[in-house]
Amino acid sequence: MGMSPEPCNSISDCSQQQSHHLTLTQQQDSTIICTNQELDYYYRFYDVDEAAFDGNEVELVSRFSKVTRMDRMISSPYQPTWSPAQAAVDVVGSSETSRVRKKRFWDVLESCKQKVEAMEAMDTPATATFRVGAGGGGGGADGMRLVQLLVACAEAVACRDRAQAAALLRELQAGAPVHGTAFQRVASCFVQGLADRLALAHPPALGPASMAFCIPPSYALALAYELCPYLRFAHFVANACMLEAFEGESNVHVVDLGMTLGLDRGHQWRGLLDGLAARASGKPARVRVTGVGARMDTIRAIGRELEAYAEGLGMYLEFRGINRGLESLHIDDLGVDADEAVAINSVLELHSVVKESRGALNSVLQTIRKLSPRAFLLVEQDAGHNGPFFLGRFMEALHYYAALFDALDAALPRYDARRARVEQFHFGAEIRNVVGCEGAARVERHERADQWRRRMSRAGFQSVPIKMAAKAREWLDENAGGGGYTVAEEKGCLVLGWKGKPVIAASCWKC
Repeated sequence: MGMSPEPCNSISDCSQQQSHHLTLTQQQDSTIICTNQELDYYYRFYDVDEAAFDGNEVELVSRFSKVTRMDRMISSPYQPTWSPAQAAVDVVGSSETSRVRKKRFWDVLESCKQKVEAMEAMDTPATATFRVGAGGGGGGADGMRLVQLLVACAEAVACRDRAQAAALLRELQAGAPVHGTAFQRVASCFVQGLADRLALAHPPALGPASMAFCIPPSYALALAYELCPYLRFAHFVANACMLEAFEGESNVHVVDLGMTLGLDRGHQWRGLLDGLAARASGKPARVRVTGVGARMDTIRAIGRELEAYAEGLGMYLEFRGINRGLESLHIDDLGVDADEAVAINSVLELHSVVKESRGALNSVLQTIRKLSPRAFLLVEQDAGHNGPFFLGRFMEALHYYAALFDALDAALPRYDARRARVEQFHFGAEIRNVVGCEGAARVERHERADQWRRRMSRAGFQSVPIKMAAKAREWLDENAGGGGYTVAEEKGCLVLGWKGKPVIAASCWKC
């Protein structure tokens, strides 16, 4: 199975030169050819609107001088240092259309932003990312060495330097055991992702190291639900918003996109039914739950359990499962009645519909908008894992998942089998997808809350600010020990983080 070619965009080099092919020469006698064949591909699919100015881009102007420092820190043997001045001349002097020039400008700007973010990640000592102590520390100099090896290997893989990448992978595999420190364990997952990517780039000689990583095993997901507060927090916030939207309504209808990721007990909806049964305005006369997903046996089993649970609470519940993907979902499939108050629930689902063309996601959002929901609960990873340039995604993912592994390390001992399964088969599967896949196979396309906010606004939705930070902190104290986890209200979203690093963001929308 082949892989779409990836541009050679080293961290020390924005690498978005305006020619289609870029020939690079090493300092030694050998010459390496690294082409930028996907330049037009990215311009064709990434709209200028996606790069709208926000505070980060404005701040980038004042921080731009730091880019040259990044060039000195992580100079790449594969590419010369990118010249912003030369790129500006190329763009201004181009005879292309105004639209193409704008696209190139925004891509250059985004590339520079990723350089600065990567430099900041490298500026942060490795030990600062992890809990220092027995079994948890990054190992000081050894941890920093692992970061440098990972970055160098990612650059080699991006440039298809198979010999250099293979040599670095061997060194990384020896220095990043899956049962080592938190730093080593997260590094081991990135090593597997780099091996997958290298295998996809060279299919005749190497087979993919892992091809079954797009959907994590169900038991790993269930363990992640139990050991990590992220999904339970998302369900808690979503239920609170839906209860507020359903206040005083007698006929309520919840549409669950993805049916809570296939968790086999319908945890979220038991909590919602408890809330509906206890509300001051009385129980609703009719409750409908529609689950969208592919695992119909599981969904039907959840439906039967929920109907029995609602009956025990003295409520009538009607459950329906729809065996459709989100991209093919049609409004007629949902069977919404005119007298129903509708709420849409999407927990860590919509990022899988994000494609380069954006058309699939726009279609899903327009279908949802036709339902005129009272509340559309959107919970997604607050991370930039869908940028057009591989090395930017790689550095962002390394920083993001380091925080998740650190949180697990603080809660469970190093040799806990449950923690190992969650890391390797749940978070590890996500890492391997972000790092090792391209095209349709890359489904873990996590984006930042600001990007979701702009996209939802353009689709015609209005934000309903979530103002329950105090209640969320109380929930964390009771359900996650509280220590290390942070909750913040940001531009109407409720963001759960670990030691200040955003992990997931919950937002509520209406038409």
